[in-house]
Amino acid sequence: MPDASHAPAPRQPDVAPLDVAIVGGGLAGLYAIHRLRKLGLKVRAYEAGSGIGGTWFWNRYPGARCDVESLEYSYSFSDELQQEWKWPERYGTQPEILKYINHVADRFDLRRDVQLDTRIKAATFDSATNEWTLRTDKGEVVRARYCIMAAGNLSTPRVPDFKGIGSFKGKWYHSGLWPHEGVDFTGLRVGVIGTGSSGVQMIPLIARQAKHLHVFQRTANFSLPARNAPMEEERERRHKAEYPARRRAAYDTPFAIGGYPRPTKSALEVTEEERNAAYEAKWQEGGSISYLYTYTDLLVNKQANDTASEFARNKIRGIVKDKRTAELLAPKDHPIGTKRLCLDTNYYETYNRDNVVLVDVRSDPIQEITEKGVRTGKEEYELDAIVFATGFDAMTGALREIDIRTSDGAVLADHWEGGPLTYLGLMVSRFPNMFVVTGPGSPGVKTQMIASIEQHVDWIADALEHLGKHQLDRIEPSPQAEAEWVGHVNAVADSTLYPLANSWYVGANIPGKPRVFMPYVGGFDRYKKRCDEVTAGGYEGFTLSGHKAEVA
Repeated sequence: MPDASHAPAPRQPDVAPLDVAIVGGGLAGLYAIHRLRKLGLKVRAYEAGSGIGGTWFWNRYPGARCDVESLEYSYSFSDELQQEWKWPERYGTQPEILKYINHVADRFDLRRDVQLDTRIKAATFDSATNEWTLRTDKGEVVRARYCIMAAGNLSTPRVPDFKGIGSFKGKWYHSGLWPHEGVDFTGLRVGVIGTGSSGVQMIPLIARQAKHLHVFQRTANFSLPARNAPMEEERERRHKAEYPARRRAAYDTPFAIGGYPRPTKSALEVTEEERNAAYEAKWQEGGSISYLYTYTDLLVNKQANDTASEFARNKIRGIVKDKRTAELLAPKDHPIGTKRLCLDTNYYETYNRDNVVLVDVRSDPIQEITEKGVRTGKEEYELDAIVFATGFDAMTGALREIDIRTSDGAVLADHWEGGPLTYLGLMVSRFPNMFVVTGPGSPGVKTQMIASIEQHVDWIADALEHLGKHQLDRIEPSPQAEAEWVGHVNAVADSTLYPLANSWYVGANIPGKPRVFMPYVGGFDRYKKRCDEVTAGGYEGFTLSGHKAEVA
């Protein structure tokens, strides 16, 4: 008689499919749970992390902070939530934002529909059953009528494949995979590779701890002072009293942030003296949106942008004492605002410290990571710790890590081989019933992200409600609508200065990634209007079908 311990495990009972499976337990996934529950749908979110929060769960590096003001970077779906939560600072820190997210999850009982420590590895749509089957890293099978990809735009960390990285005897870290217990750099020789947003935030704090800090910079980025400070009671009171009007006003702005007066003049219409006075006022005020809102044409006219760029470069030259270092830190290869514009606290001032050295790895590239540290073509830098602030496989990385395909032979990796294709940044042709939140082709990363998340999820919820009311169960964009939208996204980008920058907006930080401009930069206001028009027009560009009716 065979040993029962080696008998195959009994087949698990067939579990009824979900209405909606959600990939991701960050701000988008949580709001999707809340919104779709109201429709009576059975939903569940699958999160790879051991806690909710998405970006704010993973990015715990020193100085991690939002670059949108706290009173704006928050959910708007509940006025009670808006009124009761108190932000301690003008710009929220990672711990404070994660605390807020957990409060929201508890207040609206969202955790019961989140499965943690679960990474979705594959997702297949079966045309015959009109159903998605998702497979997890633990072998679990999930079935659902609809699938919402809420995996995030900056959630796939990129660790450079430097030769010899495994031989380093010290410890290395990535900004997007930071140890939850934190890192103490006291007395250590530290190297930070990368001077994007995360590098700009962490470098001043690491410099205070480290015995010596080498910053390895390939490309200088513009950074503006945040002017962060404790939240002023009167500022908070006034903002909260105006919340409904401010949120409505945000819908009519390009960045989904209200409260900033719209510019009315070109930078070239005024005198140099008047321009510099305006830039100085914005510099002292702090914040990136405010600076880019100084004049109407800073992102569309190179000559106008040159005035704003040179003002910022002169500020850097005035702060950094060493002239050579100042010139290396002053960006000259892209117009200001065409890359992610960083906000900082004492970033440039940090280079005046005796224990901080800037290494120009554009003129002397990194050759390899050695046992002792970092070796360029000319020198080896001995280090005890290396920090990679090298960013993410942005906008498409999270979805490309999942094997997404259909029974009809469509494979997302193939469909996106030449760059991401979407209709409105919300859906992909040949992949029915799969929605993407703030994906490529949407303005998400160029806006106040939570506003874009709510707009996307609300659109998806309205679409599912429409399907249900009309006894339909399938929605898919047409290839023609998709192609026209991608063409529009590129045409809008080409009418601006954005393509002049070699940025993660075009995947420039990922070797071999197609150079395609991914975000929609026509503005949140124009985008939302277009989405509303599509809905009002009977879901123009989509094919809706079901077992009792069919609408094309």
